[in-house]
Amino acid sequence: MTMSLFLTALGLFAAFALLVTIPALLRPSKQSAHLANLLGLVGTLSGSLTGLCALFLTPVASQASFQAPFGLPFGSFTLVLDGLSRLFLFPVFGLGLFCAIQGFLSLRHERPSQHNLGSHWLFYLLLLLGLGLVLSARDIVLFLVAWEIMSLAPFFLIDFNDGDSRVRDASWVYLVAAHLGAVALLAFFVLFWQLTGATAWQAVQKLTLSESSRSLLFLLALLGFGAKAGLAPMHIWLPEAHPAAPSHVSALLSGAMINAGLYGIIRTVSLLTCNGRPPEWWGWLILAAGLCTALMGILKALAQSNVKRLLAYSSVENMGIMTMGLGCALIGQSLGNGWMAIAGLCACLMHMLNHACFKGLLFLAAGEVLHATGTVNMAQLGGLAKKMPFLAACFAVGCAAIACLPPFNGFAGELVLALALLDGSSLAATEHQLLLLLSFAALCAISGLALALYAKAYGLVFLGQPRSGFAENVPQKSWQHFWPISVLALGCLLMGLLAAFVFSLTCESVSSLWPLQTLTGYAKAKASLLDSLTKAGAIFVFLLAATLAVYGLRKRVLHKRGIRFMPTWACGYQGGNARIQYTDASFSEPLARILGPLMGQNVSQSQDKAIFPQSGQLLVKAPDRLRRKVYGPLFSGIETLCNALKIFQHGKIHLYILYILVTVVGLLIWGLV
Repeated sequence: MTMSLFLTALGLFAAFALLVTIPALLRPSKQSAHLANLLGLVGTLSGSLTGLCALFLTPVASQASFQAPFGLPFGSFTLVLDGLSRLFLFPVFGLGLFCAIQGFLSLRHERPSQHNLGSHWLFYLLLLLGLGLVLSARDIVLFLVAWEIMSLAPFFLIDFNDGDSRVRDASWVYLVAAHLGAVALLAFFVLFWQLTGATAWQAVQKLTLSESSRSLLFLLALLGFGAKAGLAPMHIWLPEAHPAAPSHVSALLSGAMINAGLYGIIRTVSLLTCNGRPPEWWGWLILAAGLCTALMGILKALAQSNVKRLLAYSSVENMGIMTMGLGCALIGQSLGNGWMAIAGLCACLMHMLNHACFKGLLFLAAGEVLHATGTVNMAQLGGLAKKMPFLAACFAVGCAAIACLPPFNGFAGELVLALALLDGSSLAATEHQLLLLLSFAALCAISGLALALYAKAYGLVFLGQPRSGFAENVPQKSWQHFWPISVLALGCLLMGLLAAFVFSLTCESVSSLWPLQTLTGYAKAKASLLDSLTKAGAIFVFLLAATLAVYGLRKRVLHKRGIRFMPTWACGYQGGNARIQYTDASFSEPLARILGPLMGQNVSQSQDKAIFPQSGQLLVKAPDRLRRKVYGPLFSGIETLCNALKIFQHGKIHLYILYILVTVVGLLIWGLV
């Protein structure tokens, strides 16, 4: 029954993807755009709800499989739902559902002459279909086909506003970066096929691979899947793609698609270590990669003035935190430490679920700010809490969750990770203790910087006075327009209060994949962590109830009193204006004085030094040096090479036939030799 519902969900995505091509091919009109928007919403709702029913129908640790009676040219059409697949499918179906609803509400007023909504929803549904297949495929050929569907669909979704040259550039950056990672992934699967002689994922479990073969497979998987996950320095596509894409697409890419990279790493490592413990250096390498990614992401986010670009770099940071948890789990497994293994792995998976919830919330809220004001540049915003109080409250919840403030969900995941790192003091080697202690200190620093980052983001966007006409002339919207966002905000709260349940869910999901039960202290660690999270949840419920009671009492007491409202930041002086407020650069200046080179800030100042000076200018930018100095020349070189190869594309059919004959003859000679 479970697999039947899952296949039905995938079938609904595919069927509505075909249906939505009908209005996509019609002449642009309001009727065809409305039909495409409606079909896209209905297809996503029906497929996502069916998929969620399949996930909740049986326990998360149970397994269901399906193998088609027909075969592929190579490999087989084999799908399996196990605990790990189910856990990663929750954000796909859940977040895909709410993003589609918010996208439907946002796109219904788009001009049919400017945007083809039929093609947009076609690729949205293909993205969900590709993700569903990637997370359930158990044959490497089927996996590669699904991976390509999942990788190509976002290119067209990001290019929605293709009239803007920056959007076109961002979509091409994504496409090139995605396929650079696919090169390593293809090498991984070719080597996998050569070593096992089969295309089934489980074939590696029947072999005893040498240490060098296992390590080579591990490194190729880390490169290939790490590019999709956004690990530094392969993160370059995230800060380009997310600001360019529609916000409901950015939310799905950040909250669900990049998880496929993390899923690939976890799946590969679990298969390569099924017959023994992993080498210790695997864990340290992943921990170092996660730590560098998290630090780079949060520092670059602090230097941004565009809200969506800020959130994109924050996705890099949070993926680094998840990777740190995975690295800690591998270190614990290799050293036989059950506490580090279970806490690190569960912290990784808990933070994955939490990130999908609060990052989806923040991107959708940023999209509503963009639709209301026409900009997400913090220098032109401010005072929106008075215009859109309900949206401001939801955004505040997302900021508190991602900044790891209790009682929201971000706190629980990072707490479990911190406990895993702190247990490094029980290890025998002094260098291990020191490295894990430094990692814990870095995690604390990242959390503190995240708090500063989101205090800046919320304060500059929603508090104070409007800094421009964009924020001043905001149309009023009722709270009903924001209800999908409010559900995600409620999810951030409930997942924090029920962190013990989420922890149990992650433990069950990996119990059949990772041989952690035999490690020293595993049972004690699991019980202790579960007990701590249960008590923390009870304390948070009590404090939340007390806070609500005090707020209600205060409101009742003040109800009979007259309350005067003064201009923000006036401080009793009525001459205040928006120019006396903090800007994004001035807010980050204290940190930039210390971490400016790491943040990548460039400050240029022009000032008239005359006795009666004219107006001056201070410009603060934070370009991505990695893109400018590494990927920029690489992409330019690829473009030059492609343009040079156009000499073969001259439109002469007889020469094209000659190319084919030469290729066939070459293959025959190679086969005979």
